[in-house]
Amino acid sequence: MAQESSFKLTYATMFNPPEELHTRFDEAMASLKANLGQEYPMIIGGEERFVEGKVKEYSPINTDIHLATFQKGTEKDAEDAIAAAREAFPKWSRMNWDERVYLLRKAASIIDQRLFEIGAVITLEVGKNRMEALGDIAETADLIRYACSQMEANHGYKAKMGVDPLVGYNVTNYSVLKPYGVWVVISPFNFPAALTGGPSGAALVAGNTLVIKPASATTWTTALLVDCMRQAGIPDGVVNYVSGPGSKVGKALTESKDVDGLTFTGSFDVGMGIYRLFAQGDYVRPTILELGGKNPAIVSKNADIEDAAVGIVRSAFGLQGQKCSACSRVFVQEEVYDQLVERVVELTKKLNIGDPADRNVYMGPVVTKSSYRDFQEFCGELKEAGTILTGGDVLTEGDFGKGYFCPPTIAVDVPIEHRLWKHEMFVPITMIHPVKSLSEAMELANDVNYGLTAGFYGTEAELGWFFDNIEAGVVYANRPQGATTGAWPGFQPFGGWKGSGASGKNAGGLYYLPLYMHEQSQTHVRRA
Repeated sequence: MAQESSFKLTYATMFNPPEELHTRFDEAMASLKANLGQEYPMIIGGEERFVEGKVKEYSPINTDIHLATFQKGTEKDAEDAIAAAREAFPKWSRMNWDERVYLLRKAASIIDQRLFEIGAVITLEVGKNRMEALGDIAETADLIRYACSQMEANHGYKAKMGVDPLVGYNVTNYSVLKPYGVWVVISPFNFPAALTGGPSGAALVAGNTLVIKPASATTWTTALLVDCMRQAGIPDGVVNYVSGPGSKVGKALTESKDVDGLTFTGSFDVGMGIYRLFAQGDYVRPTILELGGKNPAIVSKNADIEDAAVGIVRSAFGLQGQKCSACSRVFVQEEVYDQLVERVVELTKKLNIGDPADRNVYMGPVVTKSSYRDFQEFCGELKEAGTILTGGDVLTEGDFGKGYFCPPTIAVDVPIEHRLWKHEMFVPITMIHPVKSLSEAMELANDVNYGLTAGFYGTEAELGWFFDNIEAGVVYANRPQGATTGAWPGFQPFGGWKGSGASGKNAGGLYYLPLYMHEQSQTHVRRA
């Protein structure tokens, strides 16, 4: 990766990057803007496929800017992609595992080499500021490498078991994890690199072949990731990429009985629909789902208020609140409520909003027009129910009127019974509520169907209580870098409990890769 050796880019370190990152990003953005509007094919069985239907993608920064054109795939394209993956599976799955590791590490290195190019694409396509965009693509390479390292650490997941005590016989027993077959990855619009490349890398290293279907709003990033994999020499048919509407292409992939496993990241409602549809096969098949969150931060009266305020603002408004890990609820003991609210408002008002390609901008636009409308609807509800301290109205003056710009919004005095305390909004809105005790805060924090991330600010003596009682898969304490956001592979495994996740194992962690394999017990008996 084109980074200074002393600087490792993660979501925790992104706030003070070396100047080289800005220079390289600016160069990549200038080059990219000079070549907008290109058309990209689907990739099926190693062949580029162009179809009659086309979809033009425009930037949420300025909806007049045509970024690229993609193929409007059909059910037939999905079926062909599955068939190509099925044909490629025997050879890929029987390849020595270390050969697959070599090819996936090569793909990760190519992603590193194209860090600034793809990062600039993410900024234009998603509206991420430059550091969030570079973090997305850097995390992608690290997720792939982490899957490779886990395969190596477990020696290909072949382990010798106990010896049967049979007189007159020699017995060997092995436990072997083997790939399932054809795996589908359906990725979201907010992390089009990491949440495509991460599960794809795990599926491939494990020996599965792949069909990737990106979110319709952010197809460009995925097209470039697939190109990196092809550039690495991954054989034809092992990685197939189809674009088009979820109502047709996504549905065809989910309904197919020829798919052996599926990973989906997105909203709870869509994910549960996929879960139920995928269950209509001839037998139970593995389904890995990450379905959002309603993530709380709890602030003790003993907390460092500055750390808490900085962490809450970063997690509430990074990527315009469009992270499944965004901090959307804050419960603070009433003794320090006014002090915390005042500081959160001060910090929020300092956030720069505008073109995310500008190095001084923290917040760009939301990704889609539907999110833009959701923001207006939610703010309307909150104005009626409580008090808006910052934001509350979309930005429409000047260049703002050409994109989907929503200011960071803080709501207080909203009755705890209001539906938005439990509804994932996925826009830059956070709600703050005073509590009399930490036990009351914990009860409110856990009283949702989600359980993805959570944060706490308090004393060392209070931390054990927090970790013991919070119902979430990724939890942070006293973290100014982000109250509820900022996980990185190999450091903070990322996944959720309850309605936030289906597997109980977290990506970028010790137990994730085996989800893409099933176990075979092998016994060989020989006479002594």
